[in-house]
Amino acid sequence: MILLDLRLADGSDPAANVSRLTAAGYRVLVISTHHDDTGIVATFRAGSHGYLTKDHDLAALVEAIRQVAAGETAFSPELAFALSRDTEQQRPTLSDQERAVLVAYASGMTLPAAARSVGVRPGTAKEYLDRVKAKYRAVGRPAATKLDLAQRIREDGLEASV
Repeated sequence: MILLDLRLADGSDPAANVSRLTAAGYRVLVISTHHDDTGIVATFRAGSHGYLTKDHDLAALVEAIRQVAAGETAFSPELAFALSRDTEQQRPTLSDQERAVLVAYASGMTLPAAARSVGVRPGTAKEYLDRVKAKYRAVGRPAATKLDLAQRIREDGLEASV
């Protein structure tokens, strides 16, 4: 796991840094003294697993690190605010079956239960979820865990669509 400052002394592009690190297999938590909505959104689209300003207390930093290290996304108030103001947030195009499995699974069902609720085999449901994760990754909004997927359905307003 990597803690990466939004603004480095070398002037490098934060989103490019995040892309390189995540492509190498690292999980990245971006931290900064600056609240820059554009920079926050760009690093998130590039694959960062959270954002936190340095004015948070140590307990908040430790919790964010724990979340990212555990495979989750650390949604600080700053990240949530930046994403809510993002008018260019891209949503992947999901098939009806992908959307149905996603919503069932992310709402708390086990994979076999989600598969049953949609009327497909568990292996097929897993294929749908793998495709959903790949589609979210492709638009710069990675969703590796069940919690990440639940966050994506809230962000995209999918709870009521199935």
